[in-house]
Amino acid sequence: MRRATEASNRNPSRRLSNAAVAIVGVIVLGAAAFLYLEYLARQQKPAGPVLTAEAKAYVKHLKLSEVQMKATESYMKQTVVEIVGKISNQGDRALRSVSIQCVFYDPYGQVVLRERAEIVRSRLGGLKPGETKAFRLPFDSLPQSCNQGMPQLVIAQILFD
Repeated sequence: MRRATEASNRNPSRRLSNAAVAIVGVIVLGAAAFLYLEYLARQQKPAGPVLTAEAKAYVKHLKLSEVQMKATESYMKQTVVEIVGKISNQGDRALRSVSIQCVFYDPYGQVVLRERAEIVRSRLGGLKPGETKAFRLPFDSLPQSCNQGMPQLVIAQILFD
């Protein structure tokens, strides 16, 4: 009888120690996965497609005009910042798509947000030679540290028809 009691006392402690080892193992694996994901998030994100040599040569034919930054209130009582303006194709080639990079800064001149946006789309007819089209870029969540000034707008990609 005494042996049966001793055996039953040993099993619960073994089960407890096995469970503790399993829990510690899960915690260690979770922490390792978290640290790995943090490491990946801190790695520099790819810049995306860059301007080809052909597109770089054509940039001089694209003109942004009447560019303004406005703040409006949405239906949800949130402030939406939008950049509106026009883009003109003063060259001799039809464009299927034009994307720009909007770079927002803080008061100290540090970049706080880079946002890429397509301002000419093929589904809206592209941009023919001599044509001017309006664009609108809404931003509903700018960082608090943004300096509230006009972002730098840079042509990031041109796709030709």
